[in-house]
Amino acid sequence: MRREAPVWHAPNGHVHLFRHEDIMRVVTDPAVFSSDLVSKGSGGKQKPSGGQLLMLDPPDHGKLRRLVSKAFTAKMVAALEPRITEITEELLDAVAGADSFEMNDALANPLPVTVISMMLGVPGSDRDQFQQWANNLLAVDPEDPESVAGLSSTAEALGAYLQGFVDARRAEPQDDLISQLCAAEVDGEQLNDMEVINFSALLLLAGHITTSVLLGNLLMCLDERPELFKELREDRKLITPCIEETLRMRSPFTKVERVAMRDVEISGVQVASGSQLHLWLLSANRDDEVFDDPDTYDPDRHNAKQVAFGHGIHYCIGAPIARLEARIVLDLLLDRYTDVRVDRSEPVSFHGSNIFGARRLPLKVSRA
Repeated sequence: MRREAPVWHAPNGHVHLFRHEDIMRVVTDPAVFSSDLVSKGSGGKQKPSGGQLLMLDPPDHGKLRRLVSKAFTAKMVAALEPRITEITEELLDAVAGADSFEMNDALANPLPVTVISMMLGVPGSDRDQFQQWANNLLAVDPEDPESVAGLSSTAEALGAYLQGFVDARRAEPQDDLISQLCAAEVDGEQLNDMEVINFSALLLLAGHITTSVLLGNLLMCLDERPELFKELREDRKLITPCIEETLRMRSPFTKVERVAMRDVEISGVQVASGSQLHLWLLSANRDDEVFDDPDTYDPDRHNAKQVAFGHGIHYCIGAPIARLEARIVLDLLLDRYTDVRVDRSEPVSFHGSNIFGARRLPLKVSRA
C-alpha cells in the first residue's frame, strides 16, 4: 500500500495513510487534522465527554496535558523504578519454580495495572476487574450493536467505580494522582468529576495495555532471534536498543485517527473536509524510505524516527513508564533465566482491533 496506494480512499469514505512522511505531516498539524473524532466527525451534533485528552485539540489539549504531565516528568518516572522492580520481583517469584508460564497472566498484565493503580491511588487488588474492563473495551466491534451496548455498560461500570475515589479525594486528599487532578485548575476552574474520571480511566486502561503488549512483543521478537537472549545476558546495554527496535517492528497500536478540518491534498491525493483519516503507525515504522531493511529486527539501527507512541502533541504521555517497565522486566528475566522462548505447543492468541500483540503468550523458560 505504501507504494501503490499510500493515500487510499476506502469504500466507506474513510482515508487510510501508510507512508511515514504523510503520517508525520498529519500528526504535526492539529489545526488542519483534528483529533476530535466525535464532534468534528458528527458535524458538531455530538461532543466527547470532558477530559478526553486523546480527543482534545489546542488550546484545550495543552492546558490539560500540562496539568497531567507533572506526574510523568523524568524525575517522577525515575522515582518509580524501585517500586516497579519490587513488584516485578514479586510476580516472578510466584512462577519461580515453573518451567513454563503464561506471560500476560503472570507478568505483562498485573505489572502495569499495579503500577498505574498505585499512581492513581486505587487498590491494586482490583487489577483483575481492571483487566476485564480493558478486555471488554478492546473487544468492541463498531459494526455490532450488541458489542457497542456492552461498551456503554463497561464505561458506566468503570465510571461509577472511579467516581467513588473522586468523591473520597475531594473530601480528603491523598498523595496520589486522582487527588492532584481533583485539586488542579484550568483557567482558574477546577476539573469537574467527569474530566478527572475520564483521564483516570485513560491511564488505567490504555496505559496498562501499552506496556503489556510491549512486553509480549519484546519476547516474541527475541524468540525470533534466540541468540540475542544470550548476548543480552552478557551485555545489558543492549536492552534499550532491543526495546526501541521492538517498538518499531511491533508497535503496540496499529493506527490512530484524525478528521480533516478542510479540503486538503496529501501526496497528490485530494481529501475532503470532514474525512476520517486512519494513520497506520505500523506501516510508517516499516517504511523503507525511512528505515533500511525494515522487515529485519535489528537493535543496532537508529530508531529516532519510529512512531510507535505517536508524535506531536498527542505523543503517548505514559511512554517513559512503558519503557521503564520493559527495561526492568527484561533485566530481571535475564537474571533469572538462561533462555525464554514462546511455547509453540500451546495456543497463542492475539488482540483484535487496533492492538498489535498477544492476548495470550505461553512461555518456556530455562532457569539460571
